[in-house]
Amino acid sequence: MTATPNSLFRHYLDSLLQQGTTRTSLTDEARNVLRTWYVTAKQGSRAAAAVPAAPPPPSASPEPPPQPQAAPAPVSSGTPEPPELFPESREPASTVALPEGTMEDKLQYLRDLAQNWQPARELNSLRDTMVFATGNPHTELMLIGEAPGYYEEVQQEPFVGRAGEKLNQILKAMGLSRDMVYISNIVKFRPALPNQRTNNRAPTPEEIEACLPIIMHEIQVIQPKMIVALGGTAAVGLLGVQGSVSSMRGRFHDLNGIPVRVTYHPSYLLRSDSPREKRKVWEDMLAVMERLGMPISEKQRGYFLPRE
Repeated sequence: MTATPNSLFRHYLDSLLQQGTTRTSLTDEARNVLRTWYVTAKQGSRAAAAVPAAPPPPSASPEPPPQPQAAPAPVSSGTPEPPELFPESREPASTVALPEGTMEDKLQYLRDLAQNWQPARELNSLRDTMVFATGNPHTELMLIGEAPGYYEEVQQEPFVGRAGEKLNQILKAMGLSRDMVYISNIVKFRPALPNQRTNNRAPTPEEIEACLPIIMHEIQVIQPKMIVALGGTAAVGLLGVQGSVSSMRGRFHDLNGIPVRVTYHPSYLLRSDSPREKRKVWEDMLAVMERLGMPISEKQRGYFLPRE
Protein backbone atom coordinates (compact mmCIF):
# COMPACT_ATOMS: atom_id res chain seq x y z
CA MET A 1 0.00 0.00 0.00
CA THR A 2 1.41 3.37 -1.04
CA ALA A 3 2.02 5.80 1.82
CA THR A 4 0.05 9.04 1.60
CA PRO A 5 1.55 12.50 2.34
CA ASN A 6 -0.53 12.69 5.50
CA SER A 7 0.71 9.30 6.74
CA LEU A 8 4.32 10.29 5.99
CA PHE A 9 3.87 13.53 7.87
CA ARG A 10 2.33 11.75 10.83
CA HIS A 11 5.10 9.13 10.77
CA TYR A 12 7.63 11.95 10.96
CA LEU A 13 5.81 13.47 13.94
CA ASP A 14 5.70 10.09 15.66
CA SER A 15 9.45 9.71 15.17
CA LEU A 16 9.99 13.08 16.84
CA LEU A 17 7.94 11.93 19.80
CA GLN A 18 10.01 8.76 20.10
CA GLN A 19 13.12 10.95 20.25
CA GLY A 20 11.63 12.92 23.12
CA THR A 21 10.84 16.02 21.02
CA THR A 22 7.60 17.74 22.08
CA ARG A 23 7.93 21.01 20.14
CA THR A 24 9.19 21.77 16.65
CA SER A 25 9.21 24.66 14.20
CA LEU A 26 8.79 24.86 10.45
CA THR A 27 10.52 26.93 7.81
CA ASP A 28 8.58 28.72 5.10
CA GLU A 29 9.72 26.03 2.68
CA ALA A 30 8.36 23.31 4.94
CA ARG A 31 5.06 25.14 5.27
CA ASN A 32 4.78 25.32 1.47
CA VAL A 33 5.42 21.56 1.28
CA LEU A 34 2.64 20.95 3.80
CA ARG A 35 0.25 23.09 1.80
CA THR A 36 1.15 21.11 -1.35
CA TRP A 37 0.48 17.88 0.54
CA TYR A 38 -2.87 19.20 1.63
CA VAL A 39 -3.95 19.96 -1.93
CA THR A 40 -3.09 16.35 -2.85
CA ALA A 41 -4.78 14.89 0.21
CA LYS A 42 -7.91 17.00 -0.32
CA GLN A 43 -8.64 15.03 -3.47
CA GLY A 44 -9.23 11.96 -1.32
CA SER A 45 -12.21 11.28 0.89
CA ARG A 46 -12.59 12.64 4.41
CA ALA A 47 -14.26 11.01 7.34
CA ALA A 48 -17.49 12.62 8.50
CA ALA A 49 -17.05 15.06 11.37
CA ALA A 50 -18.00 13.66 14.77
CA VAL A 51 -21.21 14.99 16.35
CA PRO A 52 -20.14 17.37 19.16
CA ALA A 53 -21.24 16.65 22.68
CA ALA A 54 -23.62 19.08 24.37
CA PRO A 55 -21.81 21.57 26.65
CA PRO A 56 -22.02 20.94 30.39
CA PRO A 57 -24.20 23.30 32.50
CA PRO A 58 -22.40 26.31 34.06
CA SER A 59 -21.02 25.73 37.53
CA ALA A 60 -22.66 27.64 40.38
CA SER A 61 -19.38 27.81 42.29
CA PRO A 62 -17.70 31.26 42.30
CA GLU A 63 -14.30 29.58 42.25
CA PRO A 64 -13.37 27.55 39.14
CA PRO A 65 -12.59 23.90 39.91
CA PRO A 66 -8.92 22.85 40.02
CA GLN A 67 -7.54 22.38 36.56
CA PRO A 68 -4.50 20.50 35.29
CA GLN A 69 -1.29 22.48 35.10
CA ALA A 70 -0.03 23.71 31.79
CA ALA A 71 2.06 21.25 29.83
CA PRO A 72 4.07 21.67 26.61
CA ALA A 73 1.91 21.20 23.56
CA PRO A 74 2.52 17.66 22.30
CA VAL A 75 3.26 16.82 18.70
CA SER A 76 0.93 13.98 17.77
CA SER A 77 -0.87 12.38 14.88
CA GLY A 78 -3.97 14.30 15.98
CA THR A 79 -2.43 17.63 14.94
CA PRO A 80 -4.89 19.64 12.77
CA GLU A 81 -4.61 19.49 9.02
CA PRO A 82 -2.12 21.93 7.42
CA PRO A 83 -4.73 24.59 6.39
CA GLU A 84 -5.75 25.02 10.04
CA LEU A 85 -2.14 25.15 11.28
CA PHE A 86 -0.79 27.36 8.55
CA PRO A 87 -3.65 29.18 6.81
CA GLU A 88 -2.68 31.18 3.74
CA SER A 89 -5.66 33.41 4.40
CA ARG A 90 -8.05 33.96 7.29
CA GLU A 91 -10.86 32.03 5.61
CA PRO A 92 -12.89 29.54 7.71
CA ALA A 93 -11.50 26.01 7.74
CA SER A 94 -13.27 23.77 5.25
CA THR A 95 -13.54 20.95 7.81
CA VAL A 96 -16.37 22.75 9.69
CA ALA A 97 -19.73 22.57 7.92
CA LEU A 98 -22.27 24.96 9.36
CA PRO A 99 -25.82 23.58 9.58
CA GLU A 100 -28.85 25.04 7.91
CA GLY A 101 -31.05 27.23 10.06
CA THR A 102 -31.09 30.60 11.77
CA MET A 103 -28.10 32.60 12.93
CA GLU A 104 -28.83 31.45 16.47
CA ASP A 105 -28.85 27.80 15.33
CA LYS A 106 -25.45 28.20 13.71
CA LEU A 107 -23.96 29.95 16.73
CA GLN A 108 -25.29 27.23 19.03
CA TYR A 109 -23.66 24.66 16.78
CA LEU A 110 -20.34 26.53 17.02
CA ARG A 111 -20.74 26.81 20.80
CA ASP A 112 -21.22 23.05 21.07
CA LEU A 113 -18.34 22.44 18.68
CA ALA A 114 -16.00 24.71 20.62
CA GLN A 115 -16.75 22.88 23.88
CA ASN A 116 -15.01 19.75 22.59
CA TRP A 117 -12.81 21.24 19.87
CA GLN A 118 -10.06 18.63 19.60
CA PRO A 119 -7.30 20.83 18.12
CA ALA A 120 -7.55 22.96 21.28
CA ARG A 121 -8.03 20.05 23.69
CA GLU A 122 -5.03 18.15 22.36
CA LEU A 123 -2.66 21.00 23.19
CA ASN A 124 -3.04 20.23 26.92
CA SER A 125 -2.18 23.86 27.66
CA LEU A 126 -5.69 25.31 28.01
CA ARG A 127 -8.11 24.96 30.91
CA ASP A 128 -11.40 23.10 30.64
CA THR A 129 -14.10 25.78 31.01
CA MET A 130 -15.22 27.07 27.62
CA VAL A 131 -16.14 30.77 27.31
CA PHE A 132 -17.89 31.49 24.02
CA ALA A 133 -19.36 34.95 23.33
CA THR A 134 -21.93 37.49 24.44
CA GLY A 135 -24.07 40.24 22.97
CA ASN A 136 -26.29 40.70 19.94
CA PRO A 137 -25.47 38.58 16.88
CA HIS A 138 -27.65 40.86 14.72
CA THR A 139 -25.17 43.70 14.90
CA GLU A 140 -22.86 45.70 12.68
CA LEU A 141 -20.03 45.81 15.21
CA MET A 142 -18.04 42.83 16.50
CA LEU A 143 -15.32 43.17 19.16
CA ILE A 144 -12.74 40.41 19.52
CA GLY A 145 -10.20 39.89 22.30
CA GLU A 146 -7.55 37.27 22.90
CA ALA A 147 -8.74 34.76 25.54
CA PRO A 148 -10.77 34.55 28.76
CA GLY A 149 -9.15 35.29 32.10
CA TYR A 150 -10.05 34.39 35.66
CA TYR A 151 -13.28 36.41 35.92
CA GLU A 152 -14.38 35.40 32.42
CA GLU A 153 -13.89 31.76 33.34
CA VAL A 154 -15.92 32.13 36.55
CA GLN A 155 -18.83 33.88 34.82
CA GLN A 156 -18.38 32.11 31.46
CA GLU A 157 -18.70 35.40 29.61
CA PRO A 158 -15.99 37.38 27.78
CA PHE A 159 -14.83 40.77 29.03
CA VAL A 160 -16.08 40.92 32.60
CA GLY A 161 -14.18 42.09 35.67
CA ARG A 162 -12.22 45.34 35.55
CA ALA A 163 -11.34 45.04 31.86
CA GLY A 164 -14.99 44.39 31.09
CA GLU A 165 -16.04 47.47 33.06
CA LYS A 166 -13.57 49.55 31.05
CA LEU A 167 -14.95 48.15 27.80
CA ASN A 168 -18.48 48.98 28.98
CA GLN A 169 -17.37 52.58 29.58
CA ILE A 170 -15.93 52.79 26.05
CA LEU A 171 -19.14 51.44 24.54
CA LYS A 172 -21.23 53.84 26.62
CA ALA A 173 -19.16 56.78 25.35
CA MET A 174 -19.96 55.57 21.82
CA GLY A 175 -23.68 55.51 22.63
CA LEU A 176 -23.72 51.71 22.72
CA SER A 177 -24.04 48.91 25.26
CA ARG A 178 -22.97 45.28 25.50
CA ASP A 179 -26.33 44.04 24.27
CA MET A 180 -25.98 46.13 21.09
CA VAL A 181 -22.67 44.59 19.92
CA TYR A 182 -21.19 41.09 19.70
CA ILE A 183 -18.17 40.34 21.92
CA SER A 184 -15.95 37.29 21.57
CA ASN A 185 -12.38 35.98 21.91
CA ILE A 186 -10.11 34.13 19.52
CA VAL A 187 -9.27 31.46 22.11
CA LYS A 188 -12.28 30.05 23.95
CA PHE A 189 -10.42 28.60 26.95
CA ARG A 190 -8.32 30.30 29.61
CA PRO A 191 -4.62 29.60 28.98
CA ALA A 192 -3.25 27.49 31.83
CA LEU A 193 -0.39 28.19 34.21
CA PRO A 194 1.17 26.10 37.01
CA ASN A 195 -0.58 26.57 40.38
CA GLN A 196 -3.01 28.94 38.68
CA ARG A 197 -5.60 30.96 40.55
CA THR A 198 -6.32 34.52 39.39
CA ASN A 199 -3.16 34.95 37.32
CA ASN A 200 -3.54 34.90 33.54
CA ARG A 201 -1.37 34.73 30.45
CA ALA A 202 -1.81 35.51 26.77
CA PRO A 203 -2.44 32.57 24.43
CA THR A 204 0.47 31.22 22.42
CA PRO A 205 0.54 31.24 18.60
CA GLU A 206 -0.14 27.48 18.68
CA GLU A 207 -3.21 28.00 20.85
CA ILE A 208 -4.47 30.76 18.58
CA GLU A 209 -4.03 28.68 15.42
CA ALA A 210 -5.80 25.73 17.02
CA CYS A 211 -8.84 27.86 17.92
CA LEU A 212 -8.86 30.09 14.85
CA PRO A 213 -11.45 28.09 12.84
CA ILE A 214 -14.12 28.69 15.50
CA ILE A 215 -13.78 32.49 15.60
CA MET A 216 -13.54 32.67 11.81
CA HIS A 217 -16.83 30.81 11.53
CA GLU A 218 -18.36 33.13 14.12
CA ILE A 219 -17.39 36.04 11.89
CA GLN A 220 -18.87 34.22 8.91
CA VAL A 221 -22.17 33.79 10.77
CA ILE A 222 -22.35 37.31 12.27
CA GLN A 223 -21.18 39.06 9.08
CA PRO A 224 -20.41 42.33 10.87
CA LYS A 225 -19.73 45.52 8.99
CA MET A 226 -16.84 46.28 11.34
CA ILE A 227 -14.49 44.36 13.65
CA VAL A 228 -12.50 45.90 16.48
CA ALA A 229 -9.47 43.84 17.50
CA LEU A 230 -8.82 44.51 21.18
CA GLY A 231 -5.11 44.14 21.82
CA GLY A 232 -2.08 42.96 19.88
CA THR A 233 -2.66 39.25 20.39
CA ALA A 234 -6.14 39.46 18.89
CA ALA A 235 -4.90 41.62 16.01
CA VAL A 236 -2.02 39.30 15.11
CA GLY A 237 -4.26 36.24 15.38
CA LEU A 238 -7.03 37.65 13.21
CA LEU A 239 -4.91 39.36 10.58
CA GLY A 240 -2.05 36.88 10.44
CA VAL A 241 0.60 39.61 10.51
CA GLN A 242 3.19 40.48 13.11
CA GLY A 243 3.29 43.88 14.76
CA SER A 244 2.55 45.89 17.86
CA VAL A 245 -0.71 47.66 18.56
CA SER A 246 1.00 51.02 18.11
CA SER A 247 2.17 49.99 14.63
CA MET A 248 -1.20 48.54 13.57
CA ARG A 249 -3.66 51.06 15.01
CA GLY A 250 -4.61 54.31 13.30
CA ARG A 251 -5.84 52.71 10.08
CA PHE A 252 -8.22 50.03 8.83
CA HIS A 253 -7.10 46.53 7.93
CA ASP A 254 -8.97 44.01 5.80
CA LEU A 255 -10.19 40.58 6.93
CA ASN A 256 -11.93 38.81 4.07
CA GLY A 257 -13.62 42.06 3.02
CA ILE A 258 -14.46 43.24 6.56
CA PRO A 259 -12.66 46.35 7.86
CA VAL A 260 -10.75 45.73 11.09
CA ARG A 261 -9.67 48.45 13.49
CA VAL A 262 -6.89 47.56 15.92
CA THR A 263 -6.80 49.28 19.29
CA TYR A 264 -5.45 48.70 22.78
CA HIS A 265 -7.00 46.10 25.05
CA PRO A 266 -9.10 47.65 27.86
CA SER A 267 -6.66 46.17 30.39
CA TYR A 268 -3.96 48.41 28.88
CA LEU A 269 -5.95 51.46 29.95
CA LEU A 270 -6.09 50.04 33.48
CA ARG A 271 -2.27 50.07 33.53
CA SER A 272 -1.79 53.34 31.59
CA ASP A 273 -4.82 55.34 32.62
CA SER A 274 -3.73 58.70 31.21
CA PRO A 275 -5.78 61.06 29.00
CA ARG A 276 -3.20 60.67 26.24
CA GLU A 277 -3.59 56.88 26.09
CA LYS A 278 -7.35 57.11 26.45
CA ARG A 279 -7.40 59.50 23.51
CA LYS A 280 -5.61 56.95 21.31
CA VAL A 281 -8.28 54.36 21.96
CA TRP A 282 -11.00 56.94 21.55
CA GLU A 283 -9.63 58.07 18.17
CA ASP A 284 -9.88 54.46 17.00
CA MET A 285 -13.47 54.31 18.20
CA LEU A 286 -14.32 57.62 16.52
CA ALA A 287 -12.99 56.17 13.26
CA VAL A 288 -15.19 53.10 13.77
CA MET A 289 -18.23 55.28 14.43
CA GLU A 290 -17.57 57.36 11.33
CA ARG A 291 -17.12 54.26 9.16
CA LEU A 292 -20.42 52.84 10.47
CA GLY A 293 -22.25 56.14 9.93
CA MET A 294 -23.00 56.61 13.61
CA PRO A 295 -23.80 60.14 14.85
CA ILE A 296 -20.90 61.88 16.61
CA SER A 297 -21.41 64.98 18.73
CA GLU A 298 -18.84 67.72 19.26
CA LYS A 299 -18.66 66.62 22.89
CA GLN A 300 -17.71 63.11 21.80
CA ARG A 301 -15.09 64.44 19.40
CA GLY A 302 -13.52 66.37 22.25
CA TYR A 303 -13.17 63.48 24.72
CA PHE A 304 -9.68 63.28 26.30
CA LEU A 305 -8.25 66.17 24.30
CA PRO A 306 -5.82 68.42 26.20
CA ARG A 307 -7.56 71.34 27.83
CA GLU A 308 -6.65 74.76 26.50
